[in-house]
This record gives sequence, C-alpha cells and structure tokens, in this order.
Amino acid sequence: MQPEYREVMKASYFSIAGNALLAIAKAVTGIFGNSYALIADAIESTTDVFSSLLVLLGLRYANKPADENHPYGHGKIEPLITFMVVGFLIVSATIIAYESIENINTPHEVPEPYTLIVLLVIIIIKEVSYRFVSKKGTQTNSSALKADAWHHRSDAITSLMAFIGISIALFMGKGYENADDWAALFASGFILFNAYLILRPALGEVMDEHRYDDVEQQIRVIAQTNPGVIETEKCFVRKTGMTYHVDLHIAVNAEISVKQGHDIAHRVKDEILEKIPQIADVLIHVEPDDEL
Repeated sequence: MQPEYREVMKASYFSIAGNALLAIAKAVTGIFGNSYALIADAIESTTDVFSSLLVLLGLRYANKPADENHPYGHGKIEPLITFMVVGFLIVSATIIAYESIENINTPHEVPEPYTLIVLLVIIIIKEVSYRFVSKKGTQTNSSALKADAWHHRSDAITSLMAFIGISIALFMGKGYENADDWAALFASGFILFNAYLILRPALGEVMDEHRYDDVEQQIRVIAQTNPGVIETEKCFVRKTGMTYHVDLHIAVNAEISVKQGHDIAHRVKDEILEKIPQIADVLIHVEPDDEL
C-alpha cells in the first residue's frame, strides 16, 4: 500500500467518525436548546457523513492498479467523486435555506444560552478538522480529499453563523428570536459559493485542462539538463487521481542513431520519474534537430 494512500484513508476515516459524532451532538443540542440553526447544521453534518463515505469508496477504487480496460489507472474516479461531494453540498445548502425560511416565518423561543458553548466547541473542532484533512489532501494531491476538507470548513462557517445568530437573539431579546435562522440562511449562500470553488478544479481535471505549470516547469528543467537533449518542445500534463501522466517532446541531434535517441529518452524518463514521484508515467517523443 502506498504511503499517500494510507494517509488518504486515515483522513477519510477521521472525517466519517467526526461528522457522525458532531451531527448527533448538533441535533440533540438543537432540539433541546430551541435552535433551528443548530438543527439545520446537524442536517448539513449528516450529509457530510455520506459525502465522506463516497470519498472513501472512491479513493479505494482510484487506488486500483492499471489493467487492460484502464491502462491509465482508475484515478479519474476522483473528480467524479468530487462532483458528488459538490452535489451533497448543494443539497445541504438547499435544505438549510428552506428550513431557515420556514423557521423565520414560524414563531419560536429564544435558543438556550448553552447552545453557544456547544457551537464554540464545534467551530474549533471543524476548523481543526479542515486544516488536518486539507493538509492531507495537499500532501497526497487528492482532489476528492480537498473537497472533503471544504465540507469541514463549510460546517465551521455554518456553525459560526449560528453562533452569531444565537448571540444576537440572546443579547437583543424579544423580537430577535429568529436571528439564528437568518444566520443559517446566510450560511447556505456561503456553502453554495464554496461548492463552486470545489467544482472548478475537478471539472478542469476531467477535461484534462492545463493547470499544472509548476509540474511542467520541473519536467522541462530535468529534461533540458540531460545530456543529449537540445531542447524540449511540447509538454502536456494531465492529472489522474493522485498522480500525473506526461507527454513530452524532446529534440536531439538528427545525426545520431535511433538507439541513441531511444537511450536519451529513457534517461530523461527515468530521471523525471525519480525526481517527481507524483508522476506515474512519461511518454516521450523524440524529434530530430537539423540545425546542428
């Protein structure tokens, strides 16, 4: 098992367990503490559990080795899972917005003061969770895990909005009972915006959009410093799961033999794979340089 895969699995299990426990805590506190914002927040955390399960299953599939039907591996499942995670975010935001509007028009009591303590603890836990999972997503280059991290951040934001709303309701008193509902409604809009931010890179990954200038630059430097390579021409980088596949054109002396050109290409490929472990494979096309 690859170290990156083990880290991804740890982060996924962490997300599932954390979201499940917090969903229960929010629901219980919201029901007994008269906070509709916390109940809406619990709904959002429940969808987080299902999205984290999707991420876990997707990453297990993405880690399968290449086979006859999938010569580039199974990594493309990652952005597809990200699309599903975004779908859960949209569903969560819609449910929260609907419930908030319903509760704004429904008279109810001011939330209990202790709900603020619960919310403060939740905000801290979710922000720490976001930083942990986001770090793992960056380390492993997993778009699905990065999306899952944003679920934690959006949860922290909705909890923060609920904290502000309940604080206003408690401080201002009668007439401000639905302040936490307005806060939840505002949070739903923020969740939708985050859904777009998560969707954009995943869509680029599916479309093989060029978004990896830093990787391309590393590849060109390695190739151009290799003996026998006169220059690099085309360099295409596409992401597949947690790894990259590269198509590279190099120019060599037109007078050397086919075998010499082949050996140069192999040296370049081996060095790229050694120095950039995130690259799964490099396809090198050798071009003759006639100017020598």
